Amino acid sequence: MTSENSQPSATARIEADVVIIGAGPAGLFQVFELGLLGIHAHVIDTLAHVGGQCTELYPDKPIYDIPAIPVCGAQELVDRLLQQIKPFNPTFHLGQEVTGLERQADGRFRLETTAGTRFDARTVVIAAGVGSFQPRRLAVPGIEALEGAALHYRVKNATDFHGKDLVICGGGDSALDWTVALCGKARSLTLVHRRAEFRGAPATVAQMRELVAANRMQLLEGNLIAHRSTGARLESVDVRSPGDHVVTVPAEQLLVFFGLHPKLGPIAEWGLELDKKALKVDTEKFETSVAGIFAIGDINTYPGKKKLILSGFHEAALAAFGIQHHLYPEKRQFLQYTTTSPIMQKRLGVDGGEPV
Repeated sequence: MTSENSQPSATARIEADVVIIGAGPAGLFQVFELGLLGIHAHVIDTLAHVGGQCTELYPDKPIYDIPAIPVCGAQELVDRLLQQIKPFNPTFHLGQEVTGLERQADGRFRLETTAGTRFDARTVVIAAGVGSFQPRRLAVPGIEALEGAALHYRVKNATDFHGKDLVICGGGDSALDWTVALCGKARSLTLVHRRAEFRGAPATVAQMRELVAANRMQLLEGNLIAHRSTGARLESVDVRSPGDHVVTVPAEQLLVFFGLHPKLGPIAEWGLELDKKALKVDTEKFETSVAGIFAIGDINTYPGKKKLILSGFHEAALAAFGIQHHLYPEKRQFLQYTTTSPIMQKRLGVDGGEPV
């Protein structure tokens, strides 16, 4: 696989059969399905690494609904997908956002990114998840100075919180999952939520309450209103209860899970038909309202849509055939199987020869 992060010359334009916008699980599996059909892909992502939300938000969170894999971590899933697409050598353009997408008179598409990378693409696949996203930040005076040192909006390495006085803010699945996972590993753990009801899975809420009842952690209802720190070293936080009582809690590390601000960003300006901030597609080939532009994963919508990684994989498979037909409309399509097709096995490099 190749990665391109440098800025080309102003006149350079990369010719591509397919440009995939988004390097999450759906985008990565799209590379695989296209590769089986002999189609090379360029992949663009705003993040500096592949994996999308899986890597950015919950790399260690277990996933249980991937076929034939009883359980795997989100980052493990991304790593497996990267291993799977190695034979097809996609070109990654990371740390850049697509700022312009324009259809030309000949039906091809011109794309440009924030890094100045320019494409002349025959087809485009939008696999951008919920679009660009930013965490909802903690509104406490001066707290932003601790971001990345003592204040975190996602877990990159769980061991960073072992043996620490840890405060977690939030009431959804991420806050509850990490509360249960880190309780007993942190020196102390306090979960802060603005109300008594939680949005997370009932089973995880029950686990958390059992830990509270066993005095293994503390649960505070209220809002974090202030902090004390020396430089980038956090020492404690203040939590105000609904009754206006303030509790000071020792804290070395602070995890905040208030959810995300999903934004379509430039995608909303590309003239594609939308339904509630999602791209409308057909369910035959997952093409948008513009011929040659396809959309898979959480970014799309259609009757019966379910936002599951599994659904994104299915959509990528059908989109690949739609893309092949768009690229080669005169070519008759044959459904081939990796177990029996010599061509596909050669592309995968499992026939004893080099991948093609």
